[in-house]
Amino acid sequence: MSKIIGDDTSSYVKFWLVPLGIGLILLFLYRALEGLIIVGLSVFLALALRPLVKMVNNFFTKHFGKNKKHRTTSAVLAYLIVIAVIGGILAIVGPVVVNETARFIQQVPEMFEKNLGGWEGINNFGKAIGIENLQAEISHVLSTFSSGFLSTIGDSIVANVSGVADAMMKIALVLVLTMLILLEGPALLKSFWQSLSDGDENKKPVEVAKRVTSKMGNVVSTYVSRQVSIAALDGCASGLIVFILSLILGFSSSLAIPMGMITMVFYLIPMFGQFIGGTLVTLILLFSNPVAAIAFAIIYIIYAQIENNVISPKIQGNALNLPAVMILIAVVIGMYMFGLLGAIIAIPIAGCVRVLMDEYPNIKKAARGQD
Repeated sequence: MSKIIGDDTSSYVKFWLVPLGIGLILLFLYRALEGLIIVGLSVFLALALRPLVKMVNNFFTKHFGKNKKHRTTSAVLAYLIVIAVIGGILAIVGPVVVNETARFIQQVPEMFEKNLGGWEGINNFGKAIGIENLQAEISHVLSTFSSGFLSTIGDSIVANVSGVADAMMKIALVLVLTMLILLEGPALLKSFWQSLSDGDENKKPVEVAKRVTSKMGNVVSTYVSRQVSIAALDGCASGLIVFILSLILGFSSSLAIPMGMITMVFYLIPMFGQFIGGTLVTLILLFSNPVAAIAFAIIYIIYAQIENNVISPKIQGNALNLPAVMILIAVVIGMYMFGLLGAIIAIPIAGCVRVLMDEYPNIKKAARGQD
């Protein structure tokens, strides 16, 4: 009798403890979601920088011999190179976009008079369609829109000051964590695997886990390094197109480098980035020279087809071994979950999922203790 009561009590406790434990885990994940995202993004960036760290480390080893300190120096130098490149892109592209936009705004009155005949031409058109004073109607609409737009912008700025500060703090945390993971991550990971592999019964599962995590890390670093290579090639091509058009059509050739940087940066966004970058460059060129904008759009579309069908497959190869439909699904899910950042990291994450699927039989055997 006491055994039956004891078994019933044990079953009752297990019945309630399991869902309670699951609920506590879900609550923890929900409350710590932002922190987990920051840590995950830092790990992703550290893995993405690994090929550059390895390249710098090989340079030091080749010229100065092997030294354990070279790993730390290489990590710091690779990190600083990336920060300098990002800062340089912002410093070059930002002023050009602002200047071209301001110049276009200054040219609007002249274009308005030349192409539309000024307000007199607008009023004549209005009378032709039955509006007596189209100028007054347009002025009223613009006045209402501008006052409402400025009010909305002002309210948004006031309401989002704390949001901007919070975003800056998160960016700082990601930068610091990425640096620390680059410096201390390999040693911590090595120590972690050694602590798990104590005892013969743990060796096989640990070997499988090490192989799976190593493959996942290689997927991320390989994809990012090759994507950056293709993006750099795309930027060089678009910059060269703009430079050649500037020589032919007589506008400023100083736009070539900034336009190339724009397409390079936006190419890093999977699936849609190339279209966004090409469209932005076309719009900016439109401010300077409409003929150049049209010519660039046509040439860039032709180049994009060659790049997507010939160059990109050769460089990326079968690094991820993912079908196109899976890539698109991953990008869409990532975009709707985490916006632009989600779209950028979606494809390597999908590649990691593919690794888990391929290794699932080995993981299952290791969990059962089978050879």
